[in-house]
Amino acid sequence: MKTAIIGLPQVGKTSLFKILTGVVSESRVGATKVQLGMAKVPDERLAALAEVFEPRKVIPATVEYADMPGLSREALREPSYIGSLRTVDAFAHVLRLFDDDTVMHAEGSLDPLRDWANIDLELVVNDLQVVENRLSRLAKDLKRGKDATLLAERELLEQCRAWLEQERPLREMELGPEQSRLLKGFQFLSEKPMLLVLNIGEERADQMRSLQARYEAELTAGRDNLALTAVCGSVESELVDLDEDDRQEYLESYGLANSGIERLVAATYDLLGLMSFLTAGEAECRAWTIRRGASAVLAAGAVHTDFAKRFIRAETIQWDTLVSHGGYAKAKQSGELRLEGKDYVVQDGDVLVFRHG
Repeated sequence: MKTAIIGLPQVGKTSLFKILTGVVSESRVGATKVQLGMAKVPDERLAALAEVFEPRKVIPATVEYADMPGLSREALREPSYIGSLRTVDAFAHVLRLFDDDTVMHAEGSLDPLRDWANIDLELVVNDLQVVENRLSRLAKDLKRGKDATLLAERELLEQCRAWLEQERPLREMELGPEQSRLLKGFQFLSEKPMLLVLNIGEERADQMRSLQARYEAELTAGRDNLALTAVCGSVESELVDLDEDDRQEYLESYGLANSGIERLVAATYDLLGLMSFLTAGEAECRAWTIRRGASAVLAAGAVHTDFAKRFIRAETIQWDTLVSHGGYAKAKQSGELRLEGKDYVVQDGDVLVFRHG
């Protein structure tokens, strides 16, 4: 699952990408290269399991991020830029809320609502053009003969056109499973889930929670597939070189329980409809990424395709129950470690041991 970090020039998105992934990206104004990197998903459950099993390796789940060149109306009309946006699963839209006289804002003033609305409208306009073009081709095809599939596609696209003409993104349009399948191939930009990331200044870092609550009420309330979190890029950059104790002390000085980067990664994970199951043993403790509602056999396939093909059963237990028993042996004795079949719906935080042929 890939998330594109987007935003106007000079909003701090490339700095956040570097802090998230450790990858140094091209940051000059006018950069055109898309940079990819992986961010670790914070998971305290792994640390708890590692204390029990003392594994050789601890491997967290990851989310892939793409640092996109700065957004502009011109960039959103470039086929190559649009093509890069279409291949991702979600957007993390960085909105500037920090003052810096040495860094000019692309629009001349700070206004996150305006910046988001302008870019979201550009995504809507781009999708509307795609819909219009496809409907024009469908009209020609249907003149040659009626086809049930094409008629269903036309009906759905006409609904999309009416929705987009109201300047509303497709992510807010309620779609059934079959409708979602029909639209999937279009890779509409305004249909992708979006995480709004407020990048605030250090002087307002102690107001982060109140600022987040305010902008959530103004921007995301009542809107589907849209979420918001707040970070302070300057504070996050200071945290990178600190050890755990100093990090916590530094965060507490701003009244923060955890870092903005941790919240950003966790919010991305949640927005994409993902969760983690865990495997634990002396070799490694590891978090594996699957979609919410995935079955045990799909989870087995995330570990190894052969596990899914030859799946027999999954030994299952919640992570905290396993930790409280100090390992599998006592969990089995207490009857807490149960056997589940291939149709079992995996729960977030399940620890699984796969039995396979």
